[in-house]
Amino acid sequence: MLEVKNLTVFYENALALNSLSLEVKLGEIVGLFGSNAAGKTTLMNTIAGLTLDLKIKEDRKGGERITVHGALKFEGEEILNAKPSDRVKKGIVLCRERHPVFRDSSVEENLKISGYLRTGREVSESVARVYEFFPHLTRLKPRKAGLLSGGEQQMLAIGMALVARPRLLLMDEPLLGLSPAMQGDIVRAMKNIQRQGITLLVTEQYARPIFPVIDRGYVIENGTLIVSGTGKELMDNPEVKSAYFGV
Repeated sequence: MLEVKNLTVFYENALALNSLSLEVKLGEIVGLFGSNAAGKTTLMNTIAGLTLDLKIKEDRKGGERITVHGALKFEGEEILNAKPSDRVKKGIVLCRERHPVFRDSSVEENLKISGYLRTGREVSESVARVYEFFPHLTRLKPRKAGLLSGGEQQMLAIGMALVARPRLLLMDEPLLGLSPAMQGDIVRAMKNIQRQGITLLVTEQYARPIFPVIDRGYVIENGTLIVSGTGKELMDNPEVKSAYFGV
């Protein structure tokens, strides 16, 4: 479904991604693990088109020089130079780390706003499905998003991404700062989202909570691929187990 080949990203003279290659197959949950500043967010932003958008803006104002090389294919089509909105239309949707919500709008309004590229019927269907994934949000429909807890805001952020009707959902550190109980709710939702035919690429620094649901995983450091394999293969690797699974 997604093929990343020899992807290299420079911010001025700083190397963010170093000839990185990976793939995500249709229907999988793929984990991407690495320490802070390993390049996880840069990869997700590049897949979603935000790096390209930033590069264009910086070029216009003569600011930071951003260089992107390599190949990025979605269902066999090269998309490295596609606009972010075009990628969303193709079904690539990013739920960013600490994804912003419209704080003065209600939960229901936030969800509906996220479907601006979809028909009214599609939005209604998607919003209903979000409440199935996150029953906790059902009773919070009229509450302003700014009054939600961190975990509730994360549920809402994922829900907003789902209303855009992704075929490939990119989740950048969705468990960051959440309680163990809330992490469990998010992880269970990931599995339910997969059962609905949505493919997921998920980044995390601390891998243990999502380990039970991934099909395959990649570990990167300093923008470079270190090791990859199935969940079992990664868990059986002593260095990976120590550094990323906390055991």
